[in-house]
Amino acid sequence: MDLTNRHPGTQQIARYFGYEHLKTPLRDVSKQCHDLAEQMIGTLPDGPELTAGLRKLLEAKDCFVRASLDTAQEG
Repeated sequence: MDLTNRHPGTQQIARYFGYEHLKTPLRDVSKQCHDLAEQMIGTLPDGPELTAGLRKLLEAKDCFVRASLDTAQEG
């Protein structure tokens, strides 16, 4: 994710969208959120709404990963 010349707030929250450290299927779910965050950062200007949107996406990602964890444990 290219964060060159981005606001420090955008840079700081973007780091939480890493997914490489996770195992499948958690990685697959997390990567989808990473990809959306990357697209939004690449498309939208820095500002409070971008930061808020990324924060909410991060919260959603955490929920999706936990749901995926529950599914993985059942199988």
